[in-house]
Amino acid sequence: MNSKSLKELLDRVRQGDIDVNGALQQLAGFPAESLDGACIDHQRELRTGLPEVIFGESKNAEQIITIAATMLKQPEPVLVTRVDPEKAAAVISHIPQFTYHQLAGILQHGIASVEQNKTIGEIVVICAGTSDLAVAEEARVTIETLGHPCQTIYDAGVAGLHRLLAHHVLLQKAAVIIVVAGMEGALPSVVGGLVRCPVIGVPTSVGYGAGIGGFAALLGMLNSCAPGLAVVNIDNGFGAACMAIKINSLR
Repeated sequence: MNSKSLKELLDRVRQGDIDVNGALQQLAGFPAESLDGACIDHQRELRTGLPEVIFGESKNAEQIITIAATMLKQPEPVLVTRVDPEKAAAVISHIPQFTYHQLAGILQHGIASVEQNKTIGEIVVICAGTSDLAVAEEARVTIETLGHPCQTIYDAGVAGLHRLLAHHVLLQKAAVIIVVAGMEGALPSVVGGLVRCPVIGVPTSVGYGAGIGGFAALLGMLNSCAPGLAVVNIDNGFGAACMAIKINSLR
């Protein structure tokens, strides 16, 4: 249940379409739903502004199908992150409503409706190189599924800085910017020195041996001298998207 569905329920009570006891019965079934090995938090969006999302990487197809089938009974969009093609095919064979975004590794159904006057503006996702695309796409698909406007600037790393500067108008208009980069992780610092809005850095596990699976990029971003830059965990495009949505949402 989100704020929209709660408002609709309260409107029905006010209009006399449902009595108070009926509304209480509906609310009683929402807080959490226990399944075999899972407990679905139906009121997470109402409480936190972000819906329940299925982390698919460590789940098998049967577990995803069971959880997703239950979540699809509600009107909110459903996202399953970190899903490989083989597992996605198995899930879609049982739940054909899903769309699979292979590069992002996301199964998605539905798109949230967010009124334009409830957001600050557009979220921009910047990707340093083609090798970082999977993480950037995880962020983009999450943002758009949860109803926020998003634009992208891809393959614009510091090795060719003119590619980024060519988008200076879009950078200045952004409400929040996500910057995805591996190697030495320098791009978020550069962006942080160019814009007024908050910047979220996402280090990726892309790089040569001394990159240590993304730790070089992570430490580079954490040690940035550009104020207004926050950093999420390595390869965490989903987490960056959620943070950007919270920043971009007007209460």
